[in-house]
Amino acid sequence: MEISFHGAAGGVTGSCHHLQIGERQILVDCGIFQGEGDIAKENAADFGFSPKDIDYLLLTHAHLDHCGRIPLLVKRGFRGEILCTAATRDLARLVMLDSAGLAAEEAKRANRRASRHGDELQEPLYEVQDVLDAMDHFGRLAKYDEPIDLCPDITVRFGDAGHILGSAWVHIEAVESGKRQSFVFSGDLGNAGKPIIRSPSPAPEADVLVMECTYGDRLHKAMQPSIGELRDAILDTLERGGNAIIPTFALERAQDLLYFLREMIEAGELPKQLPVFLDSPMAISATEIFRRHSECFNATTGKIFQSGVDPFALPNLHFTRETAESMQINLIKGGAVIMAGSGMASGGRVTHHLKHNLWRADSSVIFVGYAAQGTLARRIIDGAKTVRIFGEEIQVRAKVHTIGGFSAHADHDELLHWYGAEQRPATTFLVHGEDNGREGIAKVLRERNLRYHCPVIGDHYSL
Repeated sequence: MEISFHGAAGGVTGSCHHLQIGERQILVDCGIFQGEGDIAKENAADFGFSPKDIDYLLLTHAHLDHCGRIPLLVKRGFRGEILCTAATRDLARLVMLDSAGLAAEEAKRANRRASRHGDELQEPLYEVQDVLDAMDHFGRLAKYDEPIDLCPDITVRFGDAGHILGSAWVHIEAVESGKRQSFVFSGDLGNAGKPIIRSPSPAPEADVLVMECTYGDRLHKAMQPSIGELRDAILDTLERGGNAIIPTFALERAQDLLYFLREMIEAGELPKQLPVFLDSPMAISATEIFRRHSECFNATTGKIFQSGVDPFALPNLHFTRETAESMQINLIKGGAVIMAGSGMASGGRVTHHLKHNLWRADSSVIFVGYAAQGTLARRIIDGAKTVRIFGEEIQVRAKVHTIGGFSAHADHDELLHWYGAEQRPATTFLVHGEDNGREGIAKVLRERNLRYHCPVIGDHYSL
């Protein structure tokens, strides 16, 4: 048996892990790279293995950095079966279609520049048809804690990762040449006590454990104080007469925020008729998918939903799908909460809202999620006085808030809680984290005298 790493090894995006068991080849996730560097080149590069030789792809969840290169995998020859939960399948379709649209737009912009300078034209990473082709390979749907036989000697079980709707860790049990081994891939693990979905279920025992450590070096703020910070930031912005811009991830974060805003309005903590704009076609569609998958809700939200109350409905909520509607929002000078993607402000409609509000001292920008190095969000958070948006230098005069308690990722203590105090895998691989995040967990494993590795892309290990 052999494991190799082809993404999210030394970084936090592009998750892609390859497992060779006898003649069978299994891939866990196939995500897109994001952030700084020559991302287009990284995403278009060879996978590091032959797509046509992969028998099964186990998809942990639908975030772009875990599913975003699946259409390219199919385009380059993958003909195997993709297994995931029902909610992940529905969300992944949405995310990949959106990615295809963005890729087409980026290629058009690049080709306009290339035409002016006589440079080589660029092909999009993949197109809508490639996404539709990829969907044909989604096969059996996993239910939490129910084993699936991939083949006579390999069984897989999906457990609740508590990260986003439908997210899972995967437990693989395999026999090769009479030797039995078990593997656990964490995917991305969630914060405990989230408002909509359940907390992560603990890791099962395994010989080999592959664990994310995005926030392995830090602790999050508690949820309740973070909700209070969000409320106070909005009230402060309304008092100053500006708009509150919230760069928002379309999956989970947008729905969590709608849930909290509904609670605040019902409690009288925010004005009942506060205009709230969800300016993200993908977030709007994702919210509809959430409503279809109440089987993933925790007990509290499940009861609310079953009682006939929509947990995502606000009195003055506006869903803006069309570009023209989005442009109209920029005419609003104050008094609105504007939620738009992307969460790292690396593209999407939020960049337009930042262009129109970032220079205004009466407005606010409220970051409620992770911002990778090289993104516009990280530059603003790190205190840039000016930022370039659409080729224009924009002064940063708006009040900037960073609220960490809403993270969809487990922090240092929660990662170790999931790992378990008595967990004794033969080997642990630390992935999906920058150096500080991985070292935060590695330090604890050293203290426990446990064997671990911090792989980089392209590393292979015999098991």
